[in-house]
Amino acid sequence: MTDYTAGRETRVMTEDDHAAHLDLVLTAFLSTDHGEELRGSMDIQLADGRRLGEFIDGRLVGSACATVRELTVPDAVGVQALAVSWVAVAPDQRRRGVLSGLMRRQLNDAHEDGGPAIAALWASEAAIYQRFGYGCATTKVDYRVSAKAAFRPEIDLGDDRVREVAPEEAVAIARPLYDAYAAQRTGCWRRTDRDWRYRAYDPAGLRAGRTAQRWAVHPDGFASFRAKHNWTERGPDYTISVNELIATTPAAHAALLRYLLDMDLSGWLTVSGATDDPMPVLLHNSRAAIGTPTDALYIRVIDLDRALAQRRYHAPVDVVIEVADALCPWNEGRWRLSADEKGGAVVSRTNDPADLATRGTELGAAYLGGTRLTTLADAGLVTEHTPGAVAALSAALLSQRAPRTLDVF
Repeated sequence: MTDYTAGRETRVMTEDDHAAHLDLVLTAFLSTDHGEELRGSMDIQLADGRRLGEFIDGRLVGSACATVRELTVPDAVGVQALAVSWVAVAPDQRRRGVLSGLMRRQLNDAHEDGGPAIAALWASEAAIYQRFGYGCATTKVDYRVSAKAAFRPEIDLGDDRVREVAPEEAVAIARPLYDAYAAQRTGCWRRTDRDWRYRAYDPAGLRAGRTAQRWAVHPDGFASFRAKHNWTERGPDYTISVNELIATTPAAHAALLRYLLDMDLSGWLTVSGATDDPMPVLLHNSRAAIGTPTDALYIRVIDLDRALAQRRYHAPVDVVIEVADALCPWNEGRWRLSADEKGGAVVSRTNDPADLATRGTELGAAYLGGTRLTTLADAGLVTEHTPGAVAALSAALLSQRAPRTLDVF
C-alpha cells in the first residue's frame, strides 16, 4: 500500500515560493500562457492574504489561499469571512489527499485562531467543495439579450444621461456608488483599495479576446464592460459583455442597461444578475433575454454558533437543530437557535430533542437566504422531526432580496 504521507509538509508559503505557486496554478488550470500577467493578478489579490501550501519532498503540489474580507449578510449586516481562492493541486498528485489536507488545515486554523466564522469561495467545478462542507449559497443568472431590445413603454429612464469615462477616472466615481449598494445587498463584498486595484487590473493577456475594459457612469450607478468583435457576412455582430452593472435607483439601472443595449455594431449583450434581477420585466418582449442560472458563491460554516448568531433573521423562530459535520467536529451536536422579532438570535448547545437534522453543508447553503431550507428538505438533505420546523427556519433564514455576489476571486 502506497504511503502518501511520506515527505509531506503543510505550511504557509513565503515569497520564495511564489514562483512555484504560479507554476502550480498554471499547470493545474491547464494553462501556460500569460504567466506574468496572471502573477500580477495573484499578487494584487493576495497582497495581505495567506498562501497555504502542501509540499512533498520540497516540491509544492497544492495550494489554498485566503484573505479576510467583509461580506454583507441578511439585514445589511457586514461580517468577516474567509475568502478562499487560488486552490490548486498538481495534476500528478490528484487523489492523494492533498486537497483534503489543505481544506482541513485551513478550517482548523481559522477555528483555533478565532478567525472568521464563515468561509466563502467560487468553485471551478460544482461537485468539488460540497464534500468539505461548502454549500451553494447564491445563484447568478447569465443573460444573453438581443441588442436594441425594446423596453416596456412605461419604463422610466430618468433625465440623467449616461456618459463614458476613462478607466483612471472610473474607480473614484464608482467606489461610493458600489459602497452604498453593497452595504444593503446580501452577498456583496466590501471593497478595499486592494480590491479596487484588482478590479481595475486589465492586462491584454487576460481579456479572453475582448477589448480593454470600458466604464459607463450615471449619477446613481455605473457599468464596466468589454466588446467582443465579430464580423459576419451580414455585417457587425459584436457582443457587449458587462463585467458588472451597479445602480442605486431603478431609473439608473434602466438608463445604464439602455445605453449598453443600444451600442452601435452590437448584436448581443451579456450581463449577469441575481435570481430576482429585473431584466426580463424591463423588456417589452421578455423572451429577448435568455437567462441561464448557475451556482455562484459557496459558504462554509466554520464556527456554527458564531456564524448563526452574527446574521439577522427575517422572522422569529425557535428550533433545535441537530448538526452533522465530520470535517469541523466542534459544530456537531444539537443547537438551539432562538431569533426574536427584531431579527437578533441566540445560539447555544442543548440536550433538548431536535426539531430538525442536517449537515453543516446545508446550513452554509441556506446562510445568505438564497437557497431555501425547504428546497434542501425536499431533496432529502434536511430531516424534519417536528412538523413545521423546516418551514419556520427556512422563512427566518430568508433575505429581503435574493443575494447577489459580484466579486469573483
